[in-house]
Amino acid sequence: MAAQRGMPSSALQVLEEALGMGLTDARDTASAVAAEGAYYLEQVTITEASEDDYEYEEIPDDNFSIPEGEEDLAKAIQMVQEQATDTHILEEKTDLPSKHVAPEVIEDFLCNFLMRMGMTRTLDCFQSEWYEFIQKGVTEVRDVGNVPDVYTQNMLLETENKNLKKDLKHYKQAADKAREELLKTQKERDFHRMHHKRTVQEKNKLINDLKGLKLHYASYEPTIRVLHEKHHTLLKQKMLTSLQRDRAVKQISRVQATLMCAESGCSNSVPEIRAIPSREKKNAPGPTQNDLHETREQDKYKTKMKNKTDSKFPTDLQPNPNLYFCKENNRPAKFDYKLNNIFRLHSLPVSCIAIHPRKDILVSCGEDHIWKLVGLPKGNVLLTGCSHTDWLSNCCFHPSGNKLATASGDTTVKLWNLSKGNCLLTFEGHGHAVWSCTWHTCGDFVASSSLDTTSKIWDVNSERCRCTLYGHTDSVNSIEFFPYSNTLLTGSADKSLSLWDARTGKCEQTLYGHMHSINDATFAPRGHIIASCDSCGVTKLWDFRKLLPIVSIDTGPSPGNEVNFDSSGRVLAQASGNGVIHLLDLKSGEIHKLMGHENEAHTVVFSHDGESLFSGGSDGTVRKWS
Repeated sequence: MAAQRGMPSSALQVLEEALGMGLTDARDTASAVAAEGAYYLEQVTITEASEDDYEYEEIPDDNFSIPEGEEDLAKAIQMVQEQATDTHILEEKTDLPSKHVAPEVIEDFLCNFLMRMGMTRTLDCFQSEWYEFIQKGVTEVRDVGNVPDVYTQNMLLETENKNLKKDLKHYKQAADKAREELLKTQKERDFHRMHHKRTVQEKNKLINDLKGLKLHYASYEPTIRVLHEKHHTLLKQKMLTSLQRDRAVKQISRVQATLMCAESGCSNSVPEIRAIPSREKKNAPGPTQNDLHETREQDKYKTKMKNKTDSKFPTDLQPNPNLYFCKENNRPAKFDYKLNNIFRLHSLPVSCIAIHPRKDILVSCGEDHIWKLVGLPKGNVLLTGCSHTDWLSNCCFHPSGNKLATASGDTTVKLWNLSKGNCLLTFEGHGHAVWSCTWHTCGDFVASSSLDTTSKIWDVNSERCRCTLYGHTDSVNSIEFFPYSNTLLTGSADKSLSLWDARTGKCEQTLYGHMHSINDATFAPRGHIIASCDSCGVTKLWDFRKLLPIVSIDTGPSPGNEVNFDSSGRVLAQASGNGVIHLLDLKSGEIHKLMGHENEAHTVVFSHDGESLFSGGSDGTVRKWS
């Protein structure tokens, strides 16, 4: 372009006001590059050429050939030169001028800037005044000029700079987060490394202790061998003593016969029934009054056993009345129990509480070897039983309510007459402590479970063990008859529940699901649900008809000692090892807690109307909740 012209001053002022900045820097830059030439802006208009005015050039035919008979050297040279010229023309590239990018006009720049900033009112005012000036002729569009490329480039660079700053901020946040995660991981690594070292030290210590125990055991092997020999010697002595006892019993029976004959006047038979001649055994002691009394009792017992026959298991049992009771009972379940009274009955922990089937009476058993019959609601002691020689573990009322069965750590089960308070029968046969006992609905059979991994069914009429149930591999902690049936439920420390046919003594079904020793198991009043609890506080509900688990409730880690349903079967109570009584609403699944025991709670039972609840603890007290 022949002449150079600068931007008008009015356009620069408008641009400075729009950008909020001066143009002093741009002027300094212009003076710095004065040697090279000043920058200027020029408006260029590009017009499209019309195809109608274009003149096309003819292209000679490359396939031109010389006819035969007219070959001439000069013509051939001329033709070759023309072809070379045409090829050179075709090989030349026609460089079209690149399209010139029109710079942005200041008017458009300001409008775009205001729109981008969201200044709509300012944009309206600017456009109205701008076009008004143009219409009046105050301002001419050609005098305004264009925006320098520097400003456009600065705007683009500023936008890119903002984006880069945002990315940098995000990267810094990610780096800080990664640094925190690294520190946390390093701390966890150090902790696990210390824990591993501690575990290795404990393992080495246990290995050394195990080696010491093995050496200690090896040192005791000679002593054990000697004790085994002594044991065999004592067994031989026991056999000899039993033979001597049998001889003494025969001698006593002869003496008894002699006395009877002497009383009846048969004096001539006295010399014939001498027990032991003096020349045979000079130092043999004579029979005493105690021996004669024991012999008479044994004869009476043998005569009584001959006159008694075994009871028969009932075949036609009446339907469970609790089915109709539960359907008719529409009262809402009660959970708002409050501590009402405390009965201090035992000097040692209370192990069991049982409610009389018809009267407002309860029985509590304790580890002080006694049981007490208590009247309600005052808690006065009506009767006390003290015949066991070890702690009592469980008790159960006869269906009629006139008898009581108790289980004890002295390996016996005793039956008591509640009208007099005396012991009627004692069942002996278990090898270890008896944990639980239960009555059959007919009242002729009592079942018991023991630490010796067995359960036994006792016949009350014939006073003997009718059947022993084998199958559990650990202590049998709980036993209960299914209401109005011949089915038995046992819970064992081998983590299983078993269902038995009392008539045959066979195990019909075994339920697995507990991960720890089962402490107690019971039937719902309707008999359709089984509840069980274990030594880690887990309570499970089982569908008795399908023999499948329904739900598992964890109230641990304290052990669950006993579970019992209320009369409606909608509330399940659990006595926990931490002294809390848990009440489970079977309809909603909510768990309510009763806090009142100072120490461990061993047993819990509902009253028949469900208005009261009784619990026994390790402090020897029975607490009434209502």
